[in-house]
Amino acid sequence: MLALGKSSDSGSIAVTSQTHWDAIYRNKAPDRLSWYQPHLTTSLWLIEAAAPSRETAIIDIGGGQATLVDDLLARGYRDLTVLDLSPEALKVAKCRLGDAAERVTWRVADITRGALPAGRYGLWHDRAVFHFLVTPEQRTAYVRQLRHSLVPGGHLVIATFGPEGPTRCSGLDVVRYDADTLAARFDPDFERMSHQFETHHTPDGKPQSFLFAHFRRRVDS
Repeated sequence: MLALGKSSDSGSIAVTSQTHWDAIYRNKAPDRLSWYQPHLTTSLWLIEAAAPSRETAIIDIGGGQATLVDDLLARGYRDLTVLDLSPEALKVAKCRLGDAAERVTWRVADITRGALPAGRYGLWHDRAVFHFLVTPEQRTAYVRQLRHSLVPGGHLVIATFGPEGPTRCSGLDVVRYDADTLAARFDPDFERMSHQFETHHTPDGKPQSFLFAHFRRRVDS
């Protein structure tokens, strides 16, 4: 999980955010975090449908401690990158994977500012990062990074809080989306392929409305 603060100074934003998330990951067990799921079933289904080839280069944005990387490895995907702002989160994931962690590229970075390779990925996955970007500047930077690193014709699988979802998460403001407002953030370069709503229950049993969407980058964009 990755998010940005609201400071107007870009350096302060990154430092504040990393400090915030590192503290969360240090102080809570993975299965007590509000976004925890033992397996990201919907994400896995969408990824396998969009990118059946196990050679597809996949990047998981804000992957943190999530088990998505474990399950993708188990399904035979061979080119995986996990990016998160928090080194504490990635440390937990690496320890959990053991020797298999060497088969993954791990990147500690702010997704709006970190250097990403050009035209590197065939699929970009984001579960619950984009909705933390509350300013137009942050969202523009995110889309710029996405266009830079995702190949034309590549796929975006993204999940945000839906219209009935929380307005805050982990002490930070979020932006809620319906299918049309989310699609508008990626127009005109991305074509919406599908979307669905899902109710996630936190470890405390609280329901949260999520929107999952699959977009394809237009070949001529």
